[in-house]
Amino acid sequence: LCSSNTVYFSFVWLSQYFSGAAMKQFTFKGLMAPVFTAYHGSSQQVNYEIVDPYAKLLKSKGVAALLVNGTTGEGMLQTVQERKQVTEAWSAACSKHGLVLMVQIGGAPYPDVVEMARHAEGLAVDGVLCLPELYFKPKTPEKLTEYLKNVAAHCPETPFFYYHIPMFTDVNVHMPTFLNMAEKVIPNFRGIKYTSGDLDQGSACLKPGRIIFLGADSILCGAVAAGFDSFIMTTLNICPELSDKIIACMAKGDVEGGRKTQRELN
Repeated sequence: LCSSNTVYFSFVWLSQYFSGAAMKQFTFKGLMAPVFTAYHGSSQQVNYEIVDPYAKLLKSKGVAALLVNGTTGEGMLQTVQERKQVTEAWSAACSKHGLVLMVQIGGAPYPDVVEMARHAEGLAVDGVLCLPELYFKPKTPEKLTEYLKNVAAHCPETPFFYYHIPMFTDVNVHMPTFLNMAEKVIPNFRGIKYTSGDLDQGSACLKPGRIIFLGADSILCGAVAAGFDSFIMTTLNICPELSDKIIACMAKGDVEGGRKTQRELN
């Protein structure tokens, strides 16, 4: 006879199994633009009408993926309703123009983060990015993993990423240790956005099958040399051709050309 505990754990295992089977795959690598949020003049009302032409412009410049409600988009300054409406507008534009969409859901009280995680999954976005808890700041990889595991459980079919930006969050746990831990206990965890000038620690995060987005424009040249292949940088909204040129120069061994273009980008 099966005990109640056995039945419960079997149910949990089956739920996780079938959830994993239905999980969206995240295969993108390359340049992802963290989009700005536009407003109507001094009214401080979000300009949703600009989203579609903005998406069209970025695609014409060779950008194939977008991040919504990140630091560049100032999502943390918006209401939950505004963030959801911005996400919906970009979701429609990305579907129309064939662009990959990632949504940043953190930087809010936990119930709001959960609500936005569920909302993002309901829109079938390609990926979710999440900041750490910003008041009760996690000081260890274990505490950070625990928080993100709880959030990720509310969007189980969507690839989940952590947003590492310690200069803003003051959360600076050791990323290689955190990654090894998170990959074991968060079924939909796929990687991080790494926004830090510590290239040594960033390079230590690189591993086959793991997705690490660089978020620091000023070290692009060195990061490409170190093995980074995916990038989320504000300048991709303005001059993505410079980042393309740096990557191309480094790929063919033209280090001086890469350095020269990096200085131009900076």
